[in-house]
Amino acid sequence: MTDTQTPPTPSTLERPRAKIQLHGVGKVYPGSDVPAVADLDLEIPEGEILVLVGPSGCGKSTTLRLINRMIEPTSGRIIFDGEDVTTVDADRLRRRIGYVIQQIGLFPHQTIAQNISTVPRLLGWDKTRTAARVDELLELTGLDPNQYRDRYPKELSGGQAQRVGVARALGGDPEVLLMDEPFGAIDPITRDRLQNEFLRLQSELKKTIVFVTHDIDEAIKMGDRIAILGEQSVIRQFDTPERILAYPVDDFVSDFIGSGSTLKGLNFERVRDLELAADWPIVSVDTDRASARQLYDSSPEKWMLVLDREQRPIRWVQDRHLDDTSIPLDQAGARVEALVAPNATLHDALEEMLLSNAGQAVVVDEKGRCQGILDIERLADVLKRLRSQAKKHYEQLAVAEAAEAAEVLAGAGGTGSNGAGAGH
Repeated sequence: MTDTQTPPTPSTLERPRAKIQLHGVGKVYPGSDVPAVADLDLEIPEGEILVLVGPSGCGKSTTLRLINRMIEPTSGRIIFDGEDVTTVDADRLRRRIGYVIQQIGLFPHQTIAQNISTVPRLLGWDKTRTAARVDELLELTGLDPNQYRDRYPKELSGGQAQRVGVARALGGDPEVLLMDEPFGAIDPITRDRLQNEFLRLQSELKKTIVFVTHDIDEAIKMGDRIAILGEQSVIRQFDTPERILAYPVDDFVSDFIGSGSTLKGLNFERVRDLELAADWPIVSVDTDRASARQLYDSSPEKWMLVLDREQRPIRWVQDRHLDDTSIPLDQAGARVEALVAPNATLHDALEEMLLSNAGQAVVVDEKGRCQGILDIERLADVLKRLRSQAKKHYEQLAVAEAAEAAEVLAGAGGTGSNGAGAGH
């Protein structure tokens, strides 16, 4: 697909309910003839994390601030739960929407409890309810209320302050949360921990979240859906991380997600969902050499796995090791290094395989007992399947879009919206 083609749009049956919709939203800053955001159509699915990602200057942060009208749109409509909120009181709208930024923005002369209770106070909550909410959110974000409630922002580490920023955004129990590069200014280790903690939190809260980042790896990890934006916030592809990685719709998307995107798709598949290789030769440490040799010779594989008496993998052996009867099987060949659990991702399994002398990973249960062998060929088959499924998906959407367009032309005299940004 070339850069000039319009990406396909799914039928409305596939899309979940939209919590917020942007219809033809645009923003032109005073003194500029070039829109920062141009005629954006966007549906934000309820209860999901939608990540806006794109190169610097593409308008993703502007788009985020248009949603809660921190920046007023020049054109278009914003629909929140079916209500046009383009002209309602902006402060009232923002109280329904939490907001987290990279710089955190905690009030330095207020305690952590006072920071978190900012919106509840504006909403007129009583002191008892507010205090309970503060403690609840501190616990939710992994901070002991007794330790942190009365501290000031200067007494926090960067990671702790970012947690408080999230807690403050959730203070009034908003329906929607906007996050503008919330973990961008934190060291990589803390960032990874906060991402994991936030995903855990979201699994419980199921908020509708719009998350801005410039980092495609963060987008893949955090997003239920990703919108990749080009200049002026033009949507180049809108889909699940799995399908974007498996099937970039044009050169812009392919270049943005970078090399190795196909391998990144292995993060969405689990070892437990694969049918493991059935033809690998596996013997017990007590198997006699003649039987082991017969099994090895009947297999096309170049390595044989040796298990101990508890069915735990211990050695990889080849024909030369079988020929040398002076060395017991439990000492011959190479020690098994690559072990993976059934719930491991295929990307984890691939990393283990690369460390293995035999180039395979042994799948083991919680007691370390062999469940089967995972080889590179299985992973290659998975990658082919993912790409084939994504390609078929887009072909079906293109057919559905053509049918919908034909209906519009037949019923409305040939006019209709192009729908390019409604979600791909």
